[in-house]
Amino acid sequence: MPASYYFGPFRLDAEAEALFRGTEPVALGRRGVALLHALVERPGVLISKEALIEAAWPGLAVEESNLTVQIAALRRLLKEAPGEHRIDTLARRGYRFVGPVAIETSGRTAAAETAATPILALPDKPSIAVLPFTNMSGDPEQDYFADGMAEEIITALSRCSSLFVIARNSSFTYKGKAVDVRQVGRELGVRYVLEGSVRREGNRVRFTGQLIDATSAMHIWADRFEGNLDDIFGIQDLFTECVVAAIEPKLQLAEIERLKRKPAENLDAYDLLLRAQQLEYEFTEESLAGALRYLEQALAIDPSYAPAMALAAYCYTWRRDQGWAKDRDEETKLGARLASRAVELAKEDANVYWMAARAILRLQMDPHRARELAVRSLALNPNSAIASAIAGQIEAVLGNADAALRLLARAQRLSPRDPRGWYIASGMAHAYFRQRRFGEAVSAAKQAILQNPRGAVALRLLAASLVYEGRRSEAAEVVRTVLAIEPDLTLAELRARNMFHDEAFWREFSEALRLAGLP
Repeated sequence: MPASYYFGPFRLDAEAEALFRGTEPVALGRRGVALLHALVERPGVLISKEALIEAAWPGLAVEESNLTVQIAALRRLLKEAPGEHRIDTLARRGYRFVGPVAIETSGRTAAAETAATPILALPDKPSIAVLPFTNMSGDPEQDYFADGMAEEIITALSRCSSLFVIARNSSFTYKGKAVDVRQVGRELGVRYVLEGSVRREGNRVRFTGQLIDATSAMHIWADRFEGNLDDIFGIQDLFTECVVAAIEPKLQLAEIERLKRKPAENLDAYDLLLRAQQLEYEFTEESLAGALRYLEQALAIDPSYAPAMALAAYCYTWRRDQGWAKDRDEETKLGARLASRAVELAKEDANVYWMAARAILRLQMDPHRARELAVRSLALNPNSAIASAIAGQIEAVLGNADAALRLLARAQRLSPRDPRGWYIASGMAHAYFRQRRFGEAVSAAKQAILQNPRGAVALRLLAASLVYEGRRSEAAEVVRTVLAIEPDLTLAELRARNMFHDEAFWREFSEALRLAGLP
């Protein structure tokens, strides 16, 4: 790593975070040093305002006006003569440092190349590079094994249409090098970097992985897996599945946190989608209404934005299930129309397919078409926990309880701490009820309610299961909670929303709810 940058009478000590004029220190704060460092390490290269803010102050919310003030202060400090500029401003394009810069590294000084690698603009969705995994076995012959693991994960991540994934040929140029993830992020134009290692000792193998925000070098996620070489391909598959299943939701949450620092007036369609996703996670009547408002704004900007359509349809399903719809018939028609249009527009988007699958099940009452979409989602991204959960719920509706439980158990394994874990548990309660395993249905429903006390579907399953367990007084208490969420709910109203259920299931389910006190 460069230790110092020399330009004119100045020396910027990057390690000490200090600026000197000759041997005298110059009064410049850490933010100013970081900004100057971002400029001088790429002399002659035009850097956009957004990229410069991100490079200098990663993770901080900084207005462009503040950047302008800091640039002006740097110019005064560097005492630029009239007509002379060390820092050029190109209107509406950005800034660049002008003039020769010498770099001192490990005691040697060399002129910096003015045609340095430019800072690449970040894509408009989460971007990630998977670096070659480190072979920790002490045996160079095992390099192929470590490389194979990284390649498997690149391939699996590339199936996630919501991610921008750097190709292997670019990320593997760092093989065998000690790298700074911030430098990797700048050079490859990504916000996130995945590092990993493989160690083989005797008949045991261990994989580790860590996900890092390249703009701040902060760790977002880390985990490790180990097992016997007798089942090496099974271990490889498990590691790949778990890494990919963990990364996608972690990146989404990291993106949402980043978005909170962005001024509202600068939001684009993707930003509005992220804000809507954050509100959907909160799962209240108000948050779902707020999510739909953001999605309306996103579709006003981009009327063919399929992910926004699919998420809107998905939100309408939950408003219907919870009894929060203001105009049930109108919202049902609108949600169904948005789901169908989203599928038409997003031919290879796994996330669109699973959201549309639930909407088509709940709003169009078509479980067979919903199953087709869920299967397509899983074909595109086999490691999606939520797609597996949606597919499991649909199998339960179709009466295939064994298949439902397999899919839902896989969803739990892929994402054991998933923020939608309550949905997975609710699906398991449904499948257990179908099998008349009412005690297990009670346990699963309670697990769902523990994470999401407002989940009306799980509450209704809990009440019905308790009746068949002979615990009618407890069931009646649960029904009172259901009616507190939706005071006007009746069995007739509930049946109208759930015509996708077969008659045999409905008779058993509704009779239990009637005995528990639902009008």
